[in-house]
Amino acid sequence: MPVDLIVKNGTIVTPLSSRRGHVLITDGQILDILVGDPLPQAREVIDASGLHVLPGLIDSHVHFRAPGLEYKEDFDTGSQAAACGGITTVLDMPNAVPPTSDVEGFDAKVACAQGRSYVDYGIYAVIVEGRLDQILPLADAGVVGYKIFLGETVGNIPAPQDGEIIDAWRIMAGTGLRSGVHAEDNGIILYLRKKLQTQGRKDPLAHLESRPSVAEAEAISRAILFAREAGSKLMIHHMSAAEGVALVRQGKESGIDVMAETGPHYLILEGADMVQMGLGTLMKMNPPIRSREHGEALWRGLLDGTIEVIATDHSPHTAEEKMAENPMGDVWKAVAGMPGVETGVPLMLTQVNAGRLNLNQYVKVQAEGPARAWNLWPRKGTLGRGADGDLTIVDMGKEGVIDRQRLHSKSKATPFHGFRVKGMPVFTIVRGHVVMKDGEVYGSPVGRLQRPGR
Repeated sequence: MPVDLIVKNGTIVTPLSSRRGHVLITDGQILDILVGDPLPQAREVIDASGLHVLPGLIDSHVHFRAPGLEYKEDFDTGSQAAACGGITTVLDMPNAVPPTSDVEGFDAKVACAQGRSYVDYGIYAVIVEGRLDQILPLADAGVVGYKIFLGETVGNIPAPQDGEIIDAWRIMAGTGLRSGVHAEDNGIILYLRKKLQTQGRKDPLAHLESRPSVAEAEAISRAILFAREAGSKLMIHHMSAAEGVALVRQGKESGIDVMAETGPHYLILEGADMVQMGLGTLMKMNPPIRSREHGEALWRGLLDGTIEVIATDHSPHTAEEKMAENPMGDVWKAVAGMPGVETGVPLMLTQVNAGRLNLNQYVKVQAEGPARAWNLWPRKGTLGRGADGDLTIVDMGKEGVIDRQRLHSKSKATPFHGFRVKGMPVFTIVRGHVVMKDGEVYGSPVGRLQRPGR
């Protein structure tokens, strides 16, 4: 019997090896990987000669803004951006309107994505004060994990009191799921922001100074202590500080199940670029992009396994909200966040070409790492037999320039406009369906809700 799809003659890349071969997909799953001929008949064949075939890449930190904030993004545009960026699965954050804090909110978000997403998707829930009774029902409903915002950010969803967080994580530990944290200490941030505003500071670097690395380190330290007390699994989202790398490393060594995620912007940009490159408010993020020393510490953490996940924190806003026409204006008036789901893969492949990491290491942190973290392994993040037929096929020699007007997201306010990249996705395949070909959306929405293994 013929198989549905054969991707032949590519260099198949896993975290452990790179070798020429052929990927066979049928009924939406990987049937086999062959290294020689002959091949069976197939309904569709893609010749990947000269290309690298990766497990479907995962962006485990996106904000597609539905429901309630669709003027910024929705699952149509966000998933098209993901597909064109080489991403086969996204995990969507809960700070929508209403927040995804109960089963009703979860169902509302699923309704926004069904039949509209070009890529597979998982959904996080947020743990809020007084709603610990929702943790188990949300797990049963199918959330991929939980989130707590320890620091002030877009959406202004306050964290529960510390004791309630420990109780929440004790309940959550019984589900086998993981909680991520936005790790910044509110007390430090609010004090410094008021101080800087009183001094009349409103330049872009004032935002960075209002959210120092000690605020991140304090929150990471507290989260690790709470996770140890509760016996729960922890993710430090969008880690930006050298101190955080050291704390996570220590937590791992002490036996705590703590993982960390960082993003391309923290590895490639530095805080001074806000002024030196005139990027200003386009670079405004929470936590902020810091000095080169912090970026180098993140690179070391990525290469030694302390940081196990790359994700973009895709945070789309309108040009007006980002003050795109005047990025050097009053930084306090601009919203924090930037689009990234379409630019993250080419930016990181450029780093591979530059020798900062190899392609096997990249697959480890953009496919296997997030799949393991959020209980999607071995269905996602691998090319093993029986795994979903998700592939990201890349041309490591293809060069281009990031152009904001060509982004598929509703948000064009990227600080990476004009950046040269080398290494680009050329096919995105979700469960055997081609959803991107040569940089453009292909086919129809095939994305499905991904429920984690329990």
